Amino acid sequence: AVEAGESLGFLPGDLKEKIDPYLRPLYDALDDMIPADKLGYYMTTRTIEIAPLAYMRGRTLDNAYIILDEAQNATDLQLKMFLTRIGPSAKAIITGDMTQVDLPRNQRSGLQLATRILQHIDGIAYIELDEDDVVRHRLVKAIIKAYHTEQEKEELHRSQKNYTSADKKEKSSS
Repeated sequence: AVEAGESLGFLPGDLKEKIDPYLRPLYDALDDMIPADKLGYYMTTRTIEIAPLAYMRGRTLDNAYIILDEAQNATDLQLKMFLTRIGPSAKAIITGDMTQVDLPRNQRSGLQLATRILQHIDGIAYIELDEDDVVRHRLVKAIIKAYHTEQEKEELHRSQKNYTSADKKEKSSS
């Protein structure tokens, strides 16, 4: 899991208490798939291990399925660090939604860079989902579509504004 702009160090409690709020969606998904007693056993035996991205440096994760959730909030360096932890017999799954980036405006999402520069590497697959893939309440699909439409309008308005500004500069310099 990747933080949404806050720092774990400023939260009270031990590591588990600090990261649990960020991991609630993951715990909910695990609860849906695995009975509570088995999940507890898997967590105790570290068959399932949950750790913040910041604690991955220096590790090699082999014979494992590694999942990075909310990767849109990882920086370029954080995502590169995660991707270079993959051991010879491991598989990595990275999830993220580029419409939900919580990084400061001056910081690019590492997921954006990774999808651009890694998608042609053999062994890496890239799957993009849209509103047709929503499995939540039927209104969520309509909400996503409305935001997407608004974003397209804003981008069109910005590009027209930039075009008009460039056109005015060209006319004034002639």
